[in-house]
Amino acid sequence: MAEKFISAGDVARLAGVSRSAVSRTFTEGASVAPKTRARVMQAAEELGYRVNLLARTLHKERSDLVGLVGANLSNPYISAQVDALTAALYANGLQCMLLNLAGQQNDMENAVAKLLEYRVRTVVLLSGAVPDTLMRLAAANGTRLVLINRPLPEKIGLVDQIEADSAAGGALAARRLIAAGCRNVAVVLSGSRTSAKLARAEAFIAVMEDHRIPVTQWSRGRNTYETGVEAAHGLLAKPGTDGIFGVTDEIALGVMNTARHELGLSVPKDVSVIGFDDAPISDWSSHQLTTVSQSLSSLTQATLKAITGPANAPSSHHFIPVRLVERQSVRPASAAT
Repeated sequence: MAEKFISAGDVARLAGVSRSAVSRTFTEGASVAPKTRARVMQAAEELGYRVNLLARTLHKERSDLVGLVGANLSNPYISAQVDALTAALYANGLQCMLLNLAGQQNDMENAVAKLLEYRVRTVVLLSGAVPDTLMRLAAANGTRLVLINRPLPEKIGLVDQIEADSAAGGALAARRLIAAGCRNVAVVLSGSRTSAKLARAEAFIAVMEDHRIPVTQWSRGRNTYETGVEAAHGLLAKPGTDGIFGVTDEIALGVMNTARHELGLSVPKDVSVIGFDDAPISDWSSHQLTTVSQSLSSLTQATLKAITGPANAPSSHHFIPVRLVERQSVRPASAAT
């Protein structure tokens, strides 16, 4: 095993050429004599030389490195989002640097500061609160931010927002439970209360109020499967609740599986459950969760467009449309009473 990285100087010495000749050989479009190129390539192959892309970044206006920052990467939808986005970045000649801030929300500003030290072209915030100081730090360094399902403070430049139409999704969930005949419902939004989750819950409640249907709100715990488990025990311990909307699939799955396997209830006969996201796990035959879908492909393409666009393009705001995906966790509309 080599004790150090092979450098361009090592290649130059073995090939018997100047270091600048090595640099030109590995620079697209640069002029170099065919014989010199052949000698350099042979030496590079023999030594196992690879171009130092980080060093090359110092001489470029924009790097090929994109920073992804998240705090709940185990969430089924976010993990699918990371999978899709990193594959898209690679296909477009971009590299990814992923920071997992699980349990370290207060350190997000320091994490982004570290990313800026690597001269990333864009920072994508997948989850977690976004302090104003963080955005100003990125703006001061000329780095774009992409916020996914997060609010944008006023007077902050070089920021692209991408968000699902959460309010429309919450209303879809409410109308579907009403059509299923649910008349005593609950919404579980955890204690994180981010803007997207609040918008989903508020729209759900508003539709239910229009139909004079009471809504119990559960807003404790983190945005996790375990919160859904706890909510199911709290909401379904006594008979009555016949429909539950979890503002994420992860929460809804916790509710549904607890109702079925711990409380002995039938889903959807005894209680209908609906989620939000359409994470791949929701379509598993063991779950078949009815959910509001925010298109993963649309989200990925919108994020990629923001990353690959002009560095000084005006900030943009892109809405991802939502739709209801019917599965087996909600009673058929014909069951309405």
